[in-house]
Amino acid sequence: LATDPPGHTRLRRLASKAFTAAAVDRLRPRIQQITDEHLDAIAARGAADLINEFAVPLPVTVICELLGVPQDERPQLRRWSNTLFTNAHPAVRDQASHDIADAMTALVARKYHDRDTGRPSGGDLLSTLITARHGQDRLSQQELVSMAVLLLIAGHETTTNLIGNAVLALLQHPAQHTALAADPDLLAPAIEEFLRYDSPLGIATVRFTTQPVTYGPTTIPAEQIVMIGIGAANRDPARYPNPAALDLVRAKPHHGHLAFGHGPHYCLGAALARAETHIALATLLRRFPCLQLDTSPQQLVWRPSRMMRGLQALPVRWSPAPR
Repeated sequence: LATDPPGHTRLRRLASKAFTAAAVDRLRPRIQQITDEHLDAIAARGAADLINEFAVPLPVTVICELLGVPQDERPQLRRWSNTLFTNAHPAVRDQASHDIADAMTALVARKYHDRDTGRPSGGDLLSTLITARHGQDRLSQQELVSMAVLLLIAGHETTTNLIGNAVLALLQHPAQHTALAADPDLLAPAIEEFLRYDSPLGIATVRFTTQPVTYGPTTIPAEQIVMIGIGAANRDPARYPNPAALDLVRAKPHHGHLAFGHGPHYCLGAALARAETHIALATLLRRFPCLQLDTSPQQLVWRPSRMMRGLQALPVRWSPAPR
């Protein structure tokens, strides 16, 4: 995230094959299976916290399976990841960062050991990255650890927020909720509008100026920290008419939104995030067409994070189907 070309180009080239459209398509049946399992678990109850019982475990399971993270290690990794974005104490966040790095270092070491001893890899992404080459180039062990940490965190935090924010937007706009439930073909462009309307990242990761940058009447000197407001950019009235409105049939809803970044740093996992969200929302709309918010919007609590834009919980209710 903080690397410029040509180093960034090299790292992205080695990792990008795991996130092609074809690679994501191969994951769709498993994403659907995970989605069904979590919705099966709550269907008969008539109420649930859709964040912690669905929007969190779905992408956590997908990215952990993709990376080859053992099941018993996943809950702790999720807790550390959450701490990174919600704890107010720098020392606690710093410790969580080290804990995740240590866990990923140990995981990568095990993958190397499996390769060196001839054990089957199981086809997970880390094992694939260990053997990934471009000519004579390959990722170093330190680069693999850094990549694993990034993919683990980015692979579930943002998708959790996207699913949660999208469901909340629909519950607060009943007419659009009904229209989307009646016409599943609207879902793909609707997801782009959800990304624009309430981006899962409020601000981008930290950027640094390498030379003076002029923006409007202001010149930012070189070697300064720059915080880029993704949420503000996606509500730019010069780009979108009536930007504060949710409009699922907005003309070219994807044009210009920055929820996945821009340019060389465009999100490597964008196709995976879109696939997970599409499957999650399509299944939710089909199985729970009368979903309702089970609290007042004023009582909803957002995660205390400057970067992440997501709910801590989303209480919902529905009329369970008779047995």
